[in-house]
Amino acid sequence: MEAAYNASKAGFGAAYAKSGKATAEEYLGWTRFNNAPYPSATHGGRMVNNYANDIGSKEYGKFEEIGTMPVGSVLAKDSIVFGKNGKPSAGPLFLMEKMPAGFMSDYGDWKYTMILPNGSVWGETLGKNSGGMQFCIDCHLAAEDFDYLFFLPPENRK
Repeated sequence: MEAAYNASKAGFGAAYAKSGKATAEEYLGWTRFNNAPYPSATHGGRMVNNYANDIGSKEYGKFEEIGTMPVGSVLAKDSIVFGKNGKPSAGPLFLMEKMPAGFMSDYGDWKYTMILPNGSVWGETLGKNSGGMQFCIDCHLAAEDFDYLFFLPPENRK
């Protein structure tokens, strides 16, 4: 599976970059925290990868020992779907960005964005289809003790 993903990932970045969001193009150069794609029940059962930008990678890498992520941290989770022929293709790209205090203080000041494989932005907190992003906010409320973050399974960590 890792080999199939590696063969396809450049196309993933190019597809997401059509959104015009810089992070959608840059995330493949960030620190990846998993050793291979793994299934995420909360992301539609898709196979996913976890990335953090330079601002957030040190803190995010502490996993359950995390404190508060620094403002400007961006976490990316690309997703992979497999066709009936077994060929991988891009699913949605999920982004979380730590915003300045007061952005949405009841929700840890996180902005959530979902970009579809065709590059269109499906939704963004306090932006396009903000109501559709409420699912992400509601789910992450359960992880308030970890700055509203969930972590990949230990067996999938690098």
